[in-house]
Amino acid sequence: MTDNDKQDEAMAQGSGEAGPGSGQPYPGGDEAGVAPGQPYPGGGTGQEGGGGERHGRRRVIGTPPPAATRRLLVAEPPDGEAAQRELPAGPADPRSAKRAERVVALLFTLSFLGSAGFIAAYVLFPGSSLHQVSLSNLTLGVSMSVAFLALAAGAVVWVRNVMPEVELTEERHPLRSSEENRKAFTKTFVEGTEASQFVKRPLLRRTLLAALGPLAIAPLVLLRDMGPLPHQALRHTAWKAGSRAVVMGTNAPLRPGDLTPGSLITVIPEGIADNQDELAKAAVILIKFRPEQLFPPTRIDWTVDGIVAYSKICTHVGCPAALLEHTTNHILCPCHQSTFNATHGAQVIFGPAPRPLPQLPLTTDSEGY
Repeated sequence: MTDNDKQDEAMAQGSGEAGPGSGQPYPGGDEAGVAPGQPYPGGGTGQEGGGGERHGRRRVIGTPPPAATRRLLVAEPPDGEAAQRELPAGPADPRSAKRAERVVALLFTLSFLGSAGFIAAYVLFPGSSLHQVSLSNLTLGVSMSVAFLALAAGAVVWVRNVMPEVELTEERHPLRSSEENRKAFTKTFVEGTEASQFVKRPLLRRTLLAALGPLAIAPLVLLRDMGPLPHQALRHTAWKAGSRAVVMGTNAPLRPGDLTPGSLITVIPEGIADNQDELAKAAVILIKFRPEQLFPPTRIDWTVDGIVAYSKICTHVGCPAALLEHTTNHILCPCHQSTFNATHGAQVIFGPAPRPLPQLPLTTDSEGY
């Protein structure tokens, strides 16, 4: 029999050297709110208040004073009234509950390791290459899944195997806060805390706090992706007067005759193929139409041989808008289905995009590109 089991038996029988029903001084009585020399609930006095704190082991953070280790709210029942419980104080099978407690503690510890692994994976695999991005996604997904699944499984085992099994029927009461309701709530809360075993079993409480700690810290680590602010960096691209357009991927220059009516191709300014930051802003789509297919607000003087240039960056949240529906000449964004009319200045005709795709002026250089 462990020390906790002995203390439980002593409290249940109302006897023992330090129990509240023995007539002996109760360790830590002053911390429980009982003045020295005053009767303690169930018998005894609080003359030796604080003894348990001085002579026992040091109290750990998250553990109540020794006198209050069995309850969260300390209240004495009115004189002459016998306490009638709605919920049992503990499970019917203490041995089974003890085994379940160890299982729950193991699951909470596993959740703690999963959360810590999530933070470690986020720091160790920044995603600077395709392999690291794949490895980062795998480790982040697995670690966070372990953290949440173990936490949920621990809570389920706690409720089903540590707390007592009881059925209650709650009556409907008027929607007002009366004094009787407050007393009833206090009584139910006290009994509920005892039934949950949250205070009585420090191993469960401490492992739960350990499991929740990294989850609370994780958002702070993730917030670093929100900065630094771009300021004016997104207001300008690598395009400027005289920039030669080259095919994205091959870096081959284009002549107007290289495109056929209805074709769409992505181009970038020459010389930025290795600059990922500029590529993310400067991608442009070239679409070739017959001249009679283009209408205002399309700038006809900005086109060459029916070829019109629009920014590939969707004006909603920056997804690549590069799907051309030939039957309607609509440009589609695959992320949120924003739709732009390519023959009418890329005006928005559907979806959340707030404004048209910007049109860029086209011309040819001395070599015909």
